Amino acid sequence: MQVDVYTTQTCPYCFAAKSLLSEKGITFKEHDVSYDPEMRENLMDKTGRRTVPQIFFNDQHIGGFTDLEQYFKTQ
Repeated sequence: MQVDVYTTQTCPYCFAAKSLLSEKGITFKEHDVSYDPEMRENLMDKTGRRTVPQIFFNDQHIGGFTDLEQYFKTQ
């Protein structure tokens, strides 16, 4: 499974999401949008959300950290 996590350098929820994925043994690719306004704009267009983290499993949008927690509760 390919997991992509869009983050910023100072976001506590980003750190929490990465930690939770690591605890579950899931490897992921991190995309830091801190200094890339174009990537951040594309992410907002794709998700309709302005916040990070934004998490994708195999190009399926899971959502942010709270959504990720909920995802694992239902699996």
